[in-house]
Amino acid sequence: MKYLAIIQARCGSSRLPGKVLKDLVGKTVIERVVERVKASKKIDDVIVATSIDRNNLPLIELCASRGIRVFVGSELDVLDRYFQAAKLLLPKYVIRITADCPLIDCKYIDDLIELVDEKTDYACTDSASFPVGLDAEVISFDVLKQIWKKARLSSEREHVTLYVKNHPEDYNIKKLAFDFEGVVHKRLTLDHLEDYQLILEVYKHFASLNRADDFSTADVLEFLNENPKLEQLNAHIDRFEGLKKSLKSDKQLELEF
Repeated sequence: MKYLAIIQARCGSSRLPGKVLKDLVGKTVIERVVERVKASKKIDDVIVATSIDRNNLPLIELCASRGIRVFVGSELDVLDRYFQAAKLLLPKYVIRITADCPLIDCKYIDDLIELVDEKTDYACTDSASFPVGLDAEVISFDVLKQIWKKARLSSEREHVTLYVKNHPEDYNIKKLAFDFEGVVHKRLTLDHLEDYQLILEVYKHFASLNRADDFSTADVLEFLNENPKLEQLNAHIDRFEGLKKSLKSDKQLELEF
């Protein structure tokens, strides 16, 4: 197997509990993410990677009933969860997707994979140009195994590829630039109730056109430009709040030590 997509998902989100099971016009968030990732022309297989926490039982049961591969691993050590899931199928590359991206576009997953060559250790969508919520990363299995052994900070265990970003001099890294300018501020991710309200309106719109299963990022941007008040719902939320929380935890551990 060459390309394995692993979608991290859990039900215990502190900001919006159970978000991956919320309804988006007839299908759950996790089903929407999986089907949009599976639309890729390059990915060979998809696994949902969740944790052993009992709150995730409904997610596990849903995946099982829908024929979606599911792996159960560590709750807090997401890097270990990814490595253990990938080790089962031994792909050449792992594509990291998070379940808070129900608007993710397979076009950019495939464009990102196109960037990868034999020398590439890691590739990602560029956060300097991509709106949050379209994020994707590609990491070679060999490098995933290496950082699984090396990463020590809790933030590096939680955010999976952060060790690579913290040590760019050690890796061959590529970034995919977004093909639309001036939209990096847009928030297309699902972390808060306001995010869900916006994304639900997007799905309702395309469902009214019988296109809930088939719309692109360009379509979403056009819809939002025509309905600018929708973006005010979540415009106040910091796109890096999760990472900042993890980095703060690292500092606290240093102080306690």
